[in-house]
Amino acid sequence: MDIQHVVVLMLENRSFDCMLGMLYQADAKFCGLTGTEFNTWHKPDGSQQRIQVWTDPALDARSVCIPDPDPGELFTDIHMQIQGLAADGRPNTGAPTMGGFVDNYMRQPATTPAADPYSVMHYFTPNHVPVISQLARAFGVSDRWHASAPCQTWPNRFFAHTGTANGYVNNAPTHFPYEMETVFNRLAAVGKEWRIYFHDIPQAATLARLWGDVLTGRFRDFVDDFARDAADGNLPAYSFIEPRYFTNLLLDKIPNDDHPPHNVAYGEQLVADVYNAVRSGPRWKQTLLVITYDEHGGCYDHVAPPPATPPDNRAPDGFDFGVFGVRVPAVIVSPYVPARSIIRPPGRIPFDHTSIIATLRRLFGIASLTARDAVAPDLVAALHASPDNDGPPSIVAPAVAPPPAQVARAAAKPPNSLQRSLTTAAVQLPTAGADTGAHIQRLRAARDVAPQHDTVADAAADVAAHMKAFLGRP
Repeated sequence: MDIQHVVVLMLENRSFDCMLGMLYQADAKFCGLTGTEFNTWHKPDGSQQRIQVWTDPALDARSVCIPDPDPGELFTDIHMQIQGLAADGRPNTGAPTMGGFVDNYMRQPATTPAADPYSVMHYFTPNHVPVISQLARAFGVSDRWHASAPCQTWPNRFFAHTGTANGYVNNAPTHFPYEMETVFNRLAAVGKEWRIYFHDIPQAATLARLWGDVLTGRFRDFVDDFARDAADGNLPAYSFIEPRYFTNLLLDKIPNDDHPPHNVAYGEQLVADVYNAVRSGPRWKQTLLVITYDEHGGCYDHVAPPPATPPDNRAPDGFDFGVFGVRVPAVIVSPYVPARSIIRPPGRIPFDHTSIIATLRRLFGIASLTARDAVAPDLVAALHASPDNDGPPSIVAPAVAPPPAQVARAAAKPPNSLQRSLTTAAVQLPTAGADTGAHIQRLRAARDVAPQHDTVADAAADVAAHMKAFLGRP
């Protein structure tokens, strides 16, 4: 086996059952949906209603954005989703039931449009999400990949990069500077190149150990650079790809991160773009591509998270990270993966985002970062000895160019919680050429600045300005 390039695309906030639960129906080897799973909604009037998983016969402008409004994804929300409520509507203190998704959704603050209890129980079929489904069947899918923690985006992305969330369970309040040792630093220490490809802002830029002139040169624009680098055979040992989080009025682009209620068709296009670039490049035979999601985002999944090894003794928010988060989609693509593989770890510990670190450790000889990634199963054991599966030469995603009116509506919305946290992050970044050590000292001594924006467009413009300053671009 000769894997020299690992590429990871991490999207946003969808559960395994939501995206891939119907990938293989009536297959005892695949832990997906049967179509009979349900939650019980405990209504305010004391009555109860059974809410079953469901899907649309065909996608339309509404169903591609379900759930809308966005479900709760705070640590407390996820606890209710996993634990469920007892018959009397009180918090369940027993074993996880995965029965609290509807109850938690209907307890979120009132919105327009009003929340529909069926929204979080919706799933897509392979016909609805043909790109990720085709890749899962052409190569492999893991039905035992969990988010690293029952937490929001930032903690789970930190696990992918550092093997820990440093004890923090939510995106906000932010706690700059984030000084955890990273897998990127480990790779550099053994002479392996890495790059982070992004669209508007990489959440990974929050990590202070990646600041500085030399390191920021490894942050590259996905649209301008990724396909070209792949075509030139110039991808590094490790490429991490982040989606577009904000609406960009100048480019007529809306988010392709799949974060509800963002349209999943745009995420499908991104997945196809990544696959087509690596598949057509000269280093395809030496490449492993992992497509996953950082957390479930409040979307229903029926599998209870198992216990996990705490990464360290950091617990400022009172949680020791001794349990995994909800299952998320994970598609494993490589000539070394036989078609229609269902990839599971060899023991009882499931895959999680620290399995990315474990795989890099196995391939490139780097040291572990925390107790969590030290015991995480890697993907190398799932690969065959020879690269016999070339898969489809390319994948065509549905044409999804958004009309200007749709872009304008998206830009005029208030920022969601992730967009607000990323705007806060942008303000904390040092400018190119600055003394990063002095900047870190200032952040240690000051409270984080949290700018307020009324619209996504305003937040996006602020982020763009700070990113230019961080990267030293005109």
